[in-house]
Amino acid sequence: MAQMNHELYENARKRIRQKKVLCYHFVLFLVGSLFMYVANELLETADDRVVWYPWTITIWFFLMILHFIKVYIIDRFMNKEWERDQIERLIARQEKKIEQLEARLKREERV
Repeated sequence: MAQMNHELYENARKRIRQKKVLCYHFVLFLVGSLFMYVANELLETADDRVVWYPWTITIWFFLMILHFIKVYIIDRFMNKEWERDQIERLIARQEKKIEQLEARLKREERV
């Protein structure tokens, strides 16, 4: 029972850490995007008008979406319980194949 409570606690702590890191990433994204915009506006010259910040912000935003999907979609469904179910299925398949092989060996021994 204590092992189960400890495992539940560790899983909850891991999820909270994932969400916390995602929030930090989002704040960093906002501050970084603002910094890139300001830097582009301050560093521009009248002769050379290069707008580079939208591309970097777009790429960073795409990475932010991937991080969000990982935390709130993928890790939510592929948790410890999902892992246990997958392991149990694979073990059941392996046991079934072993039983089939043993039955086949017994049949071949009779012949």
